[in-house]
Parts: sequence; structure tokens; C-alpha cells
Amino acid sequence: MAFFRPRVSREAEVRYHADREVGKSFPELLEKARAAEAELRRLQSLPASTGELRAAGLVLDRAITEALRAAEACRRAAFGVKAYDDRIRRRKARATPTGAMWTTEVERLRTLREQNRLTGIPKDILPIGTAH
Repeated sequence: MAFFRPRVSREAEVRYHADREVGKSFPELLEKARAAEAELRRLQSLPASTGELRAAGLVLDRAITEALRAAEACRRAAFGVKAYDDRIRRRKARATPTGAMWTTEVERLRTLREQNRLTGIPKDILPIGTAH
């Protein structure tokens, strides 16, 4: 009696290996985001202009977004290659310690990015009588 054991698709294997490669850069990207946040906090403590604060806020937004993409890739890779094709495997993998850790990290970075977008990036104020 032979049992058929379905393999994962070639596309899932390719995506898995690509996510592992992207995930390798997560620590460096997270460090860049921390440095960008420190610079923004430093500028906020000084009497800095709105333009400088806006530029620093946008740099932080880009850094958090890059770190978030790498964390999402790490999370998908931690779920395993079979989770790319099967939602049940994804759900079960989310309950493992590694999967839960990466899911928490992704949610934390999303929250940081949203908080920065709402409060950390000053609006571009134009003088009265000027248009974009």
C-alpha cells in the first residue's frame, strides 16, 4: 500500500528561500530603524525646524517599513515551506514559540510605523497664499 505524500509547490520553495535571504538582513535593518528613531528623538528635544523634523520622521518611516518587510519575511520562513500553500499550516505555525515571536515582532513594528505616521511626521505647512 503506497501513500501519496503531496510535496510543496515549486513556487512555495522559491518564495521560502527568497524570504530566508531577505530575513537575514533583519538585524541590520532594525538597527537602522533604532538609529533613525534616536535621531528623530534628538531633533524633537532641540528647537528644530518643522522641515528637519519632517525629514527625520520620513527617514524613520522608511527604516521601519524596511525592517517590517524583513520581519514579515522571517515570519513566513519561520512558519515553514508548507505554510505558503496551506492556511491550516500557517495557523498552526503561528501557535509555535518561533511563530508567535515573529508574529509579535511584526505587530510591534506595524504599531510603531502607524504611531510614527500619526504623530512623528509633522505636516508640511505652507505659507498663506501659496499652492502646491
